[in-house]
Amino acid sequence: MKPSRLQKIWSHFNDIYIESTSSDFNEILHVVLSRGRYQLLTENAIYSFGDLYSNYRKAFDKINIAQQKIGNVLILGFGLGSIPFMLENKYQQNYHYTAIEIDEAVLYFANKYVTQYLKSPIEMIQTDAFAYVMQSNQQFDLVCMDVFIDDEIPTQFESIDFLEGLKKQLSPNGILLLNRLYLTASDKKKTDTFFKNDFLQVFPEGQFLDVDGNLMLTNRGF
Repeated sequence: MKPSRLQKIWSHFNDIYIESTSSDFNEILHVVLSRGRYQLLTENAIYSFGDLYSNYRKAFDKINIAQQKIGNVLILGFGLGSIPFMLENKYQQNYHYTAIEIDEAVLYFANKYVTQYLKSPIEMIQTDAFAYVMQSNQQFDLVCMDVFIDDEIPTQFESIDFLEGLKKQLSPNGILLLNRLYLTASDKKKTDTFFKNDFLQVFPEGQFLDVDGNLMLTNRGF
């Protein structure tokens, strides 16, 4: 469902409420139109915001995404599809996407408001991202790890086993972008500890990108 021209204009002055729902995984999900883009919100977090989903937009800028050799992309935690929307519309890149999202309501919203209007092929799979990573043998040139329940990362996605699984998903020159909160003192302590004690154990050449309020952990430097 595309917003009208009038809605887009008005949304630059005031957010326009579109609809809400709840699910087994998210107590509340809101879709609003803000600054001309659909935004998916929970009570405490923004799941998607088109090409204004700044964590990944700034990360893509920092790694010069258009110059990377990428054919296929794995997205863990799909939201409304901000990542393919952004890569296609802002960076003019057309990749093949495998999208893993556990919440059927989120996938419904993604298809209703975003993905049906994209040209890039997207295989959407409703399943648990942890189970998918542990069982899949496919490799990807870019893996975007963006799994949150509201503003928390479930503990299984911080385990060494999961990180080892992510490593196996990467092609020989593949890129991992793992999104972590880095705003409050508590966020910073958790992410610093995770990066030093766990992430570097699996990805010894790992680095991080400061994307203003979040850190994007990568498997190598750029």
